[in-house]
Amino acid sequence: MAVLKTVLMVVFILISIALTVIVLMQEGKSAGLGAISGAADTYWGKNKGRSMEGILVKFTRALVVLFLVIAAVLNIGSF
Repeated sequence: MAVLKTVLMVVFILISIALTVIVLMQEGKSAGLGAISGAADTYWGKNKGRSMEGILVKFTRALVVLFLVIAAVLNIGSF
């Protein structure tokens, strides 16, 4: 049981570091003055799910789910 807790703790730390790096790699959501004139509706704005930014968002969501699940498992195991 102690080995499993140690492995989960190491995975938890790696996920938290990866989550921090991925969140810092993402761009801000504000479009600036381009949103006033409609310049934000470009090809890249419409197909954001297939761009690098869209991939980072999907990867962030997956890591957050893993982070929460492992945090809950580690918390239940401490009782």
